[in-house]
Amino acid sequence: MSLETLILQIDEAFFLIGAAILLIEIAEMLFKRSFKVRTFGEMLVSASTQLPYLLVETFLLTGAYGLYWIIAQALPWSIPVTWWSLALVVLLADITYYWEHRIAHEVRLLWTQHAVHHSSRDMNIVTGVRFGPFEGLWSLIAHLPLALMGFAPEAIIFGVITVLAYQTWLHTELIGKLGPLEGFLNTPSHHRVHHGSDEKYLDKNYGGILIVWDRLWGTFQVEEERPRYGLKRDFDSRNPLRVWFSEWPDLLRDLARAKGPRQALALLLRPPGWAPKGDR
Repeated sequence: MSLETLILQIDEAFFLIGAAILLIEIAEMLFKRSFKVRTFGEMLVSASTQLPYLLVETFLLTGAYGLYWIIAQALPWSIPVTWWSLALVVLLADITYYWEHRIAHEVRLLWTQHAVHHSSRDMNIVTGVRFGPFEGLWSLIAHLPLALMGFAPEAIIFGVITVLAYQTWLHTELIGKLGPLEGFLNTPSHHRVHHGSDEKYLDKNYGGILIVWDRLWGTFQVEEERPRYGLKRDFDSRNPLRVWFSEWPDLLRDLARAKGPRQALALLLRPPGWAPKGDR
């Protein structure tokens, strides 16, 4: 079996799992008569983010493969593609994802993209495909160290897609806590915490496949009461353009008011919510 075929099979397997959960979610809402027009609108706008995302991602994946290939040709060493190296690259891609994800929450410029994923007031499988158009660009940069280690481009892409595909099933309230698995795997319960805008849940549980990175680096939070989903600020829109670009108006306004390049750079690179001392 080729590596490309394996990537497609992993992606398709988690897609089918996600589709099955979505059908059960819809059936449950219909049975309980809780399927509202607002919920349907929220699902549609989440799905709509795939239009700009996939358009940009097509070019980014091609560019990523090309860049990683150039690095592979320049290096005097390489890691052969074997089952053990694929297992290792998935583990390293999972660690990379933790930090990529965490930094996307802590740098305002990156948050303009990742906030799209967090802006839904609902938690269902369709929320899992709600992405900012340029999220993939930061991912390309974040995974450069794997290329410098000597992993083949196709192995890196395999690791990235495996970590992302795993998370398809996490965006649901249908699945409760999973006993011993909660100790080391990222689960729907852990990921619901991540999407919470409650103070105790903010910036927690960044992990992709494994939750051990959060436990190791001090960002773990167990699910207690049901989270309030969405952004911390009051944002509740089903207008696709507002969702795609929800963070840009405030950022551009703050940049226009910046007192010099240094302050403008700080507004881009400091955490969301940061403001110069005189503006607080």
